[in-house]
Amino acid sequence: MKFGVIGLGSFGYHIAKTLFEMGEDVLAIDKDKERVDRMKNCSSHAVHMEAADKENLQAVGIQEMDVIIISLGPNMEGSILAVHYLSGMKIKRIIAKALSEDHAKILEAVGATDVIYPERDMAVKTALKLSNPNVLEFLPLSSGIEIREIAPPEEFIGKNLRELNLINRFEIQVIAVKGLVPEKTTLIPKADFVIKDSDVLVVIGPKKQLKKISSM
Repeated sequence: MKFGVIGLGSFGYHIAKTLFEMGEDVLAIDKDKERVDRMKNCSSHAVHMEAADKENLQAVGIQEMDVIIISLGPNMEGSILAVHYLSGMKIKRIIAKALSEDHAKILEAVGATDVIYPERDMAVKTALKLSNPNVLEFLPLSSGIEIREIAPPEEFIGKNLRELNLINRFEIQVIAVKGLVPEKTTLIPKADFVIKDSDVLVVIGPKKQLKKISSM
């Protein structure tokens, strides 16, 4: 796929660099020459220009990109204009970084297909891990349901899933187990699967119940 990354601050730099290292075609754009220079070995093509300009965007072939990621830092007006122009060029997916709820609403109104809040999302994940030390990772779903990766509580160690009876006790389901010793992932483990202290459990269930499990 072809990706365009507009704005090469910390977030834009790392997402462009990671996509490029994964073998993707990445066009990196910023009006700061130093930022563009450091991307020359971390992107397919790095361009020094003002991105909130329709003619500039067309000149670099931005309309050929499959996905555009916009991260223009505090420049709210610039990100709004860039999304507006890109939407008019019929870009299929436009991902824009928002600075506030109002900013997000405007970005969506002018054509952003996805709006992200990297700082907020990382803050929520960090707070969750601080509040629940056993939680390794989580994915929020709709209606209060989440998927989390947790370290098994002490009382789970050495017991199988039938004995633990997690569905009836906590309304949660173990959908996978990531074994570290030996390294192996078991999808939809059977009832006789025995939990080891080196396992990581991937569980799904109501947020309140998962919090209860995570704090055990």
